[in-house]
Amino acid sequence: MAGHSKFANIKHRKGAQDKKRGKIFSRLAKEITVAAKQGSPDPADNARLRAAIQAANAENMPKDNIQRAIDKVHGGDGADELEEIRYEGYGPGGVAIIVDTVTDNRNRTASDVRSAFTKYGGNLGSTNAVAFMFDQVGSILYPASSASAEAMFEAALEAGADNVESDEDQHEVTCAPDELMQVRDVLESKFGEPQAARFDWKPQTLTEVDENTAETLFKLLETLDDLDDVQRVVSNFD
Repeated sequence: MAGHSKFANIKHRKGAQDKKRGKIFSRLAKEITVAAKQGSPDPADNARLRAAIQAANAENMPKDNIQRAIDKVHGGDGADELEEIRYEGYGPGGVAIIVDTVTDNRNRTASDVRSAFTKYGGNLGSTNAVAFMFDQVGSILYPASSASAEAMFEAALEAGADNVESDEDQHEVTCAPDELMQVRDVLESKFGEPQAARFDWKPQTLTEVDENTAETLFKLLETLDDLDDVQRVVSNFD
């Protein structure tokens, strides 16, 4: 029985990991398709597409999957049906939340997002309800082992970045969104390929929440993140 139980547990964990990986690949493919649709299908001429492919490579997404996502733009395989929609609202404790989605059915997505906010005591707001509390930035991530904090700071400064935050796990370099690829290229020439280079939201201020509020808030954020159409969830909780 012990052997069977252990096997069943391993099988369950592997299934959960495969499901999570499948969701990551799905998100990456959507971002690649949307990026290719909005600009050139050649990553050399499309900064957003280059960032999307970089993120896919960092997750070891197969090259065939990446190419299929790009080809959708010209193959008439549902690319025209995909649209980006941003939802904004407040969670428990007045925490500001931004939910970026890519969907082929805005009614379904709106219903799913609204239901999650309602279930966990949040309120879905209108466009720009909380976006003014965040700055959109380019974010480049490197493992801490790739360079000292001082070396990363000096290289980022030279590349034109706005800020560097280093801890025991990683370095995060932030810059203006339209300078993401330029800064990334300079850093890559010094430290190799980054873990990620992407567009992100950074809160201008943080909202402190107590332990009880945090528990409900985390359930809301997790529920939103698990939705099929959701690409990214950011908030300003402390």
